[in-house]
Amino acid sequence: MVYNRSMERIFSGKKALVIGGTGGIGKAVALRLGARGARVFIQGGSSPERLEGTVKVIRDAGGEAEGFLCDAALPESAADILGRVPSPDILVCAWGPYKRAALDELSARDWLFLTVNNLALPGILISSVLGDMIRKKWGRILLFGGTNTDTIRGFSTTAAYSAAKTALGVVAKSVALTAGPHGVSCNVVCPGLTDTEYTGEDAGNYNRERSPGGIPLNSSEIADLAVQILEHSPVNGAIIPIDRGLKL
Repeated sequence: MVYNRSMERIFSGKKALVIGGTGGIGKAVALRLGARGARVFIQGGSSPERLEGTVKVIRDAGGEAEGFLCDAALPESAADILGRVPSPDILVCAWGPYKRAALDELSARDWLFLTVNNLALPGILISSVLGDMIRKKWGRILLFGGTNTDTIRGFSTTAAYSAAKTALGVVAKSVALTAGPHGVSCNVVCPGLTDTEYTGEDAGNYNRERSPGGIPLNSSEIADLAVQILEHSPVNGAIIPIDRGLKL
């Protein structure tokens, strides 16, 4: 990443809401937004320790951060989340549940859970904040897709999850079409196989076996590129794989 000191506080005066901001890629994005001057609101799921730790890192570096715990998977979660954050200028959706199962083994409950939380939740949040972004003539939205969900593909063990993540591209392009003329951008980043603090031994072995060059991505690499996308408004309605050319 090319470091430019003039961009250190590029988001000063902006409020950023990061869904899933207490760990993994979401935490790495939250830290970078704080370093660039945004007032960061961090949603965490269940760990007060992770939440407090993330907030502390941002504050110790001179940034502004607040955090709250909220089960994002609940149907009423969008209203609960937005009730804690007054009119965010930046929205990052870095959380989404995952399940691996054969297509004929997915239950109705699986389909509803995965599509509601990977597609409908980001969509509801966007619909709720977009009007204010348009009125302010400034807004940045970043959605996280899944591995290989930058275009329509078939999946043997992640059909429900991957279908929902692929559909985020339609959401991003719809936002760009609707709100691009008003200074609002929305893009989807599709990370490749990424090691985080949540990656177990089996998953880590899989990531090394399948990643190009045998080197999985890490949260910092993804976050560096993701925040650059947020910084540059001409990038709008894009679906961007960050995967070193991964083929599964």
